[in-house]
Parts: sequence; structure tokens; C-alpha cells
Amino acid sequence: MIPFPEYPRPQLRRREYTILNGLWDYAFTKSSQRPDRYDGKILVPFSPETKASGVERILMPWEFLHYRRTISLGEIPAGKRLLLHFGAVDESASVRINGRSAGIHRGGYLPFELDITDLVHAGSNELTLSVKDRTEYSFCARGKQRLLRGGMFYTSQSGIWKSVWMEWVPAVHIAGLRMVPDIDRGILRLTVEAVRGCRENVREDAGQRPLRCQDPLRRPSFTAVVSRKGLAAVKISGHAWEEVCIPLPDAQLWTPQHPALYDLTVRLQEDEVQSYFAMRKFSVEKDRHGTPRFFLNNKPYFLNGVLDQGYWPGSLMTPPSDRAWIRDIRGMKGLGFNMLRKHVKIEADRFYYHCDRIGMLVWQDMPCGGEVWNMFLLGYLPNMIPPFGRAVRDGAGSRWFFSRNSLQGRVSFTRELTQMVQHLRNVPSICVWGPFNEGWGQFDADFHTDLIRRLDNTRPVDQASGWFDQGGGDFYSIHNYFRPLKVKCRTRVTALTEYGGYSCRIPGKGGANGMPAYQSFRSPRELNRAWVLLMKNMVYPNIRRGLSAAVYTQLSDIEEEINGILTYDRKVIKLRPQTVRRMNRILYKEFERSVR
Repeated sequence: MIPFPEYPRPQLRRREYTILNGLWDYAFTKSSQRPDRYDGKILVPFSPETKASGVERILMPWEFLHYRRTISLGEIPAGKRLLLHFGAVDESASVRINGRSAGIHRGGYLPFELDITDLVHAGSNELTLSVKDRTEYSFCARGKQRLLRGGMFYTSQSGIWKSVWMEWVPAVHIAGLRMVPDIDRGILRLTVEAVRGCRENVREDAGQRPLRCQDPLRRPSFTAVVSRKGLAAVKISGHAWEEVCIPLPDAQLWTPQHPALYDLTVRLQEDEVQSYFAMRKFSVEKDRHGTPRFFLNNKPYFLNGVLDQGYWPGSLMTPPSDRAWIRDIRGMKGLGFNMLRKHVKIEADRFYYHCDRIGMLVWQDMPCGGEVWNMFLLGYLPNMIPPFGRAVRDGAGSRWFFSRNSLQGRVSFTRELTQMVQHLRNVPSICVWGPFNEGWGQFDADFHTDLIRRLDNTRPVDQASGWFDQGGGDFYSIHNYFRPLKVKCRTRVTALTEYGGYSCRIPGKGGANGMPAYQSFRSPRELNRAWVLLMKNMVYPNIRRGLSAAVYTQLSDIEEEINGILTYDRKVIKLRPQTVRRMNRILYKEFERSVR
């Protein structure tokens, strides 16, 4: 059976497509040149480092990973273009069709597509990739991957780790949608992005110069139909690249408790796509007592979440199936949580789709990058001496401190942050952007906060999660694992963006050298008692003082870490579900009392 047969892009769906997941040829070499022979078969989209791939070998910084498969095509349809999509390839990929360069892509977390129309023919075609991944020996975004795993850093991954697919599109076709809900005016602001002909590919031997020039269209007309079960459809017309307003005066608002989604069909000439959106609003306002709070749909709302790093045994950053995401999301919602902090990782589009339809908010981090981090300066000192973590500035004079000496690396980060926001800003469930975590590769946080706001002014920004706060963004962000906490009301929203981290080893379920994390308990019973006291002594009292968000570490155990609510295989819930649900109900009631 082909892994992940579902259409990978729920907010821009077409009826006709071909999933290219499955068995590919692979080879490890020390040259970027096509190998004379291949080592065996790899199951895409699982990285070669995983058991699920059938390979279980780490790609080293001095090596290249090669992929090969055939694409069978019937008659080439006249006037259409063939787009090849990669959900993500870590870290840099050179793509060839029938031996000719189709393009290159750098960056391991974001999707890219290539127009391969002029490179294919009817019958059998050869698709090959050459992949390079230097992990921490590069400046590129790598999140928590490390060649030698240990502690809070996990097995590195390389190559294809999200779905691959292709689809024929008309010469004039829809390249993207921009959907901005405005509940105060009762409208959806819609922009249809269209292109003519081929996409912008990049020639492998020509740096970043375009091989084919993208041609945005300004005037073709489109029709859009908004529908929802039980409601009359709304139809509107407009022109590509020009914003139109779709009236929805009695819109049903999206919340985690009632995740109302609207269907959207857009037709432009011969092209048609299916999408969806939600009517909701995220903002930062003051409650009746003048305390800054996170607001959902113009009402104070407490973000009660867990840290979600998205790793699975056997498949690592790629879930074993689409259902695995659903189980995690529903499992945390069933315990009473309303938010996941997607920690230094960008998931595939279907993860966010499931959050949208199930009703789970997402606090979205940007994966960290930079040179090798000095964890004594960036991790241990701020934990031991909290004022230190608020004193260091992240400007040009501190590049060495934050491991951001490379100009190319800084440019790469800014580009990828821009692409992440542009790629995910239509997702209804994403409620907060977080560009930096604990100073790992941090630089010019004020500039990047302003950049995010220019790209998307509909969500608040956690400028620097944990420490090295520069005074910007919408949150005063705290990581606290060791000390009693007494927050103060500030001009920004106070958020406890990491806390807890309580560990408990379940025999046969934790890593062989499972680290004790911040506090260790011998049994789930002891863990439950400690967790209840943590909620009573740290979280509840601070809600009255202005705390508006809390993120418990973490959803599941990961490799050596055994501080999850769930075991790594998700088969054991360490905390007693009834207790967690009861304590979360008390939390929400305490918040309601504090904002009255």
C-alpha cells in the first residue's frame, strides 16, 4: 500500500493528481553525480534514518543521498503544464527529469514545486534527486535534529520526509489563495493568485537565476462559491490578484469547541480548486481589569497547550500514517487542552487540516538554525540566572553569542521565515507565530517581528520564546522548570510557554538511557500527584495575576526524553485522564473568574 495516499494540500485541492510515494531506488555516495548503481529500495516519504524507510542509515555531512524512480505518462495533454510537488526535502535537493535539470531547492521544512512539462514525454520518464544535508554543520534550519542524538536533541533526518505528487494544470491556473476572515465586518477577504505557463524553476548550475520566468496574471476573472451545510451558498466574481470581499454577515465563528469550517470553490478559466476557511479572529486586548490577554473572537481566551515536537518511533518526524496526527490531536483535546505548540518544526499541510476540523489551536514555531549553538550560554546560564536571559541584545555585536555569524545563514533564515508565514497564513487554527526559541540562532528579533506583522497582521507574535526577550512582540514569554513562579501584569500578554517536563519511566516504553528531565517520578501515581500540585501552586494562582497561556512539556516521550504525557509509542497515558480533564476544567473556570 502506498503511504499517505491522501491529497497532501487540503486548502488547494484538485481532482486529478498522482501520488508518487512508495518504493524508490536510493544510494549513498560521496559525489553529487548520478551513481552507477543504487543500494536498494527506500519507502518514500520516510527518511533513510528511519525504520519505516527500510534503510536505517544516517546521511553524513560529506555524503550525498540519491533517489530514483520512473514516472509513466500517457499522451501529453495539449496546453497543460505538469507540476511536480515535494512536501519537504531535507536539506538541499537537485531534481532531474530524464537527466536534465528541473531545479534545485534549499531548506528542509517547506514545500516546493517544479514545472517539468518541457522535460517529460509520453511513456516512461526518469525522476532523480541528489540530496545534501549537513545538519548542525550548516547554518540552515534544523530544529532539534543532531547527528549524535542525546538529551533534548534527536536523530537527524535527511531526504524526502513529506509526500511527493504531481498534477496537470491548465496553462492559466490558480497558484494560490489568500483568505483573510474579518468577523467584525462580516466578510472574507479573498485574493486569487494566478499564473500563466511555467513556474520559476532554478537551474542547478546557475545559482539562483531563474530558468523560466513566472508570469503573474492581473486580469483573468474567476468565480468563487462559499458553502456550508445547512446554509445558502454565496457566489461572487472577481479578477486575479485583486482582493474581493465575500459577505458573510451571520457567519458561524470557529472555536476549538465549535470548529466551523466553510467550503470554498474557485474557478478560473479552465482551472478549479477546492479549499476551506474559517471565520475567527485572534488579537491581544485588555480585559475589564486592564490586563493584556489573548482574545479569540473578541473575547478573552486562555491558551492551554502542550509542547508538540512531532516525533514517532520508527518514523521520526514523519508520522506513521495520517491517522497518527488525528490520534495525537484528539487525544490532547480529549484531555481538555485547546492548543498545541508546534515546537521548532513545520508539519505537512494535513496536520493543520486536522487541527482545523477537529478544533485545536496551533502555536507555530519557526525551526531554529545557525551554527553549532553554545548551550551553556543559550540554555544553562538563562536557567540558572534568569535576569541574564533578559539582558543580552541580539544585534550585530552579539552574532557570535547566538551562533549567527554567517550572513548567508541569516539571509536564509529570513527567507524561510517569510516562506513559512506565507505558506501557513491561511490555516484557521494557527493562532501565534514564534520566530525564535531560547536564543538558538536568534538575531534581530525586532526586525523579524515586524516582518511577520507585515506578512500577516491577523495573529500575535511571540518574539523570543523563553528568554533573550528584546521587549517586542505581543508576549512576555517564560520558560520555567525549576523555580516557583509569580508573574507580574505587563504591557504584553504573559505566557508560560514551557513548564513541567516531569518524567516518569514506563518499563519497555522509554529510551534506553532515558534522561530524568527536570523532575523524575518512580510511578504514574507519583507523577499525577506532582502534576496536580504544579497546577495548583504555579498555574492557577498566576492566572489571576495575568497569565494568559501555558504550555506543558510535553505531548509524548521522544527517544531519550521520558517527560511526555504519553509514552513514545502513544500506548500509555501516564497522567490519569479523569484528573487531567478535571484540572483543566478548573483552569478555565479560574480564568473566567479572573477576566470578569
